[in-house]
Amino acid sequence: QVQLVESGGGLVQAGGSLRLSCAASGSIFSINRRAWYRQAPGKQRELVAEITSGGSTNYADSVKGRFTISRSRDNGKITVYLQMNSLKPEDTAVYYCSIVTTSTDYWGQGTQVTVSS
Repeated sequence: QVQLVESGGGLVQAGGSLRLSCAASGSIFSINRRAWYRQAPGKQRELVAEITSGGSTNYADSVKGRFTISRSRDNGKITVYLQMNSLKPEDTAVYYCSIVTTSTDYWGQGTQVTVSS
């Protein structure tokens, strides 16, 4: 059974940085893309960043130039990262990782990021 586990969230002051990680357990094949989403209180979940199997990336306009998505696959272990710099209070949200294959969408349980002003 595949599970995605996020880590790295926490409380940080505005202007600070955090690095989120998403580790996948179990075997995942035919990955189309890996992505990070976020959901702030009272708002819909939104795409933050994504990276395709070919390495192309796409970012929400609100995080361009500040966030970087990356991936690794070491000894079969799949990990997705989100480096977040110059954080702003409006970045406060629960962040979710997602891995999309040709047949299934996998989601993590989310990690809280809180940016204080």
